[in-house]
This record gives sequence, structure tokens and C-alpha cells, in this order.
Amino acid sequence: MSGDPAAHLVIVGLSHRNVPAGVRETLFVEDVDRARLLADLRAAGFEQGVVLATCERVEVATLSETPNKVELTAARLLADWSGMDGEEVGRLLSIHRGHAALRHLFAVAAALDSQMLGEPQVLGQLKDSHRVAQEAGLVAGRLEAMLQSAYTVAKRVRSETELASQPVSIAAAAIKVARQIHGDLRRCNALMLGLGEMGELMAAQLRDSAVARLVLAHPTQRRAETAARRLACDVRPWEDLDAALVDADIVVAGLGRGDYVLGRQTVRRALKRRRQRPIFIMDAAVPADVEPKVHDLDSAFVYDLGDLERVAQEGRVQREHAALDAWAIVDAELDAFAKRAAGREAVPSVTGLRQHFETVRAEVLATGKLDAEAATRLLVNRLLHGPTQALREAAGDVETRAELERSLARLYGIDPREGGQSEDDADDAQR
Repeated sequence: MSGDPAAHLVIVGLSHRNVPAGVRETLFVEDVDRARLLADLRAAGFEQGVVLATCERVEVATLSETPNKVELTAARLLADWSGMDGEEVGRLLSIHRGHAALRHLFAVAAALDSQMLGEPQVLGQLKDSHRVAQEAGLVAGRLEAMLQSAYTVAKRVRSETELASQPVSIAAAAIKVARQIHGDLRRCNALMLGLGEMGELMAAQLRDSAVARLVLAHPTQRRAETAARRLACDVRPWEDLDAALVDADIVVAGLGRGDYVLGRQTVRRALKRRRQRPIFIMDAAVPADVEPKVHDLDSAFVYDLGDLERVAQEGRVQREHAALDAWAIVDAELDAFAKRAAGREAVPSVTGLRQHFETVRAEVLATGKLDAEAATRLLVNRLLHGPTQALREAAGDVETRAELERSLARLYGIDPREGGQSEDDADDAQR
């Protein structure tokens, strides 16, 4: 077995780091789809695996000695499911192997690989993926241990660093600005355009603020309906965006598709129909969803994440320091995982040694009634027989004998060069 306890871990997939948002929307995965992908993974010959599905990634994690097979299988499964071209999916895939894959898993769980560092939803999404894989019978042993260690990392990062407070502070700042503009939010309608990593947190904050109505619109109707059920909000068809803007006092834009969802003319028309009643627009997307010229409109109050960071008095420096602290936890837990794995690998040897000693003890007891002196001497001689024989056989091989002596010193805390052994003692050890 490799010295790396994560040697066979392979994680392959698509995420915000290497795939445009429009493609990620195509690959959005629901529970039923995760189960189907896992069934296909099993059919391809993999005995363990998890489909890591969040709003920003779809990745397959499995244990395999053939990472190239995992890459090809993941590309085929994702292409078959999404209807995309297999070669295109293959070009977009990222692949992590061994130690780097385990570090990636820990980073995902701790929200260090998220667009919004520290966002709180990703851990729950990872646990959902874990649950679906457990129900499919595809998680056990080493993979289960890796996932549990990932949860430990996430818990430590949340409790020992300020990383998780960053998105919460930004969301709270957004609510503060909304109240400054509109006063009592119970009279306000809120419109979510897409979700993204910040979107679900903002939806929860708006719900807690008792807005009059919370509405979600998304270019992919299926995704909108799935998210609306989870968030307990209404759905508006994407084609009705212009009318939805007229009704909205608060807009949270979180698509990040690379083109502007809210252009100047679109917002200007909505404000005109609203008779210039103000709209608070939170641009939570990366890249931006709101055209810069919208800022010029008198009744449109546009805040991006940087603006809200400043409102929250949480700057980039604090966030970067928290991220460094979080990465230190990731690396510490990687070392801890390796030590635990090494300890588990030693268990069979420890068990075998104990069983051998117990067998020798039973044989000594079975020889008849002996006083304590005789019984303990016989027991010591029997236990010394194997090591003594091995040392005698290695007498002519300096390197082998030196290795055995080092092992004895480490196992029993002795120095074989000190004390010596009489010929009589050596002969006794043979009996």
C-alpha cells in the first residue's frame, strides 16, 4: 500500500474555477440526478464514490488505482446527463489526485474553494451529497473517513477563524442598506435573480426580515422550481423579468454568467413604471450582473460585494488573514488524517503480536504447576525465541543485523549494544 493514505482518491469535475456559469447551470444536479450518476458510476466498475454537487460545482470523488479511467468515466457521465459534447466536457474537467485531492475536498468543505470565501451553504450541500452516496451503498471505509475528516476541517475553520463571518456580515450589511433605503422591509417585495453562493444566504436574511414577498427567477426553470421549494419562495418565469423588476423593491443578482442581466435601459424602464420609487440592487455575482451605467440612475441604489464589505467594516485584509488561518487548519488536518490512517494500518500487526503473546502465555500455563520464578523465566525464554533466532540467522549479514537491532531498540526501548547476553541466556532463549 502507498505511504500516502489518500493515494487512490481521485476527484474529477467542473466548478466555477474552470467553467462558465452558463455551462454550470446546464450541469446543475438534483438529488435524483446524483443518485442516477452514482448508479452509472457503480455500473462503470467503481465500488465507492460521491457526487459533490453544489451551486458552483459538480465533481465526482472516488477511490481508484486508475485515475485516467475516472477522468474518462466522469466526462462520459456528465456529457450523457447534460447533453453536452463529451470532448467539450473533457477539455473543461479539472482533476485532483491523491494528497492534492484530499486537500481539495477539505477546502471545498471549509468553503475555501468557493467564489464567496466562507459561504455557509456548501457544507450542507456536501453532506447532502454524502447522504445520497450512503443511500446508494457507495461510501465506506477510507472514503467515509475522508469525508468525516472534511467535516472536522469545516467545523474547525468555522469555530477558530473569522472566515465564516465574512458572508454573514455582508448579508447583514445588505439588509442594513435595504432598511436605510426602504425603512420597514415588511412592506417590500424582494426578487432573487439566480442564486449563487451568496444568494441562498441572502434569501434566508430576507425571509428573517419578513419581507412581504420573496420571488425567485432563473433562466433555467427547473432550477428555479427546485430552489424555490427549498427556500419556500415564489417563482417568476425568466421571460417576465421586466414585469418582476417593476414589482421589486429589493433585487439580489447572483447569476455571474459573464453578460449583464440588468442593463441600464431595463432598469430605467422599471423605475419609470414604478414612478421612480427606489430599487436597492445587490450585485452578488462574479462577474457582475449589473451594467455599470445603472449606477447613474437616480433611483437605483447598486451595491456590489466590495461596497457591502465596506459597509460591514470587513475589509479584504481581514478576509485574507482568515483564509490563511483556514488553510493552516486544512494542512494540519491533512497531517492528522495521515497519522490516523497509519495507526489503522498498524492494527493488524498489533493484533497479531498480542495474539502471539497470549498463545505463548497459554502454553506456559499448560506446562503444569510452576512457581512464579520458573513460570516467568519460561515465559521470557519462549517470547525471546523468535527474536533471538532472527538475530542468529542475521549474524553473517551486517546490514540485516543492524536493521533488526534498530527495530528492537525502537520496539522495546533498549540499546542492543549495551548489557550483552551470556551464552547461557542465549541458549535458554532457544528453549
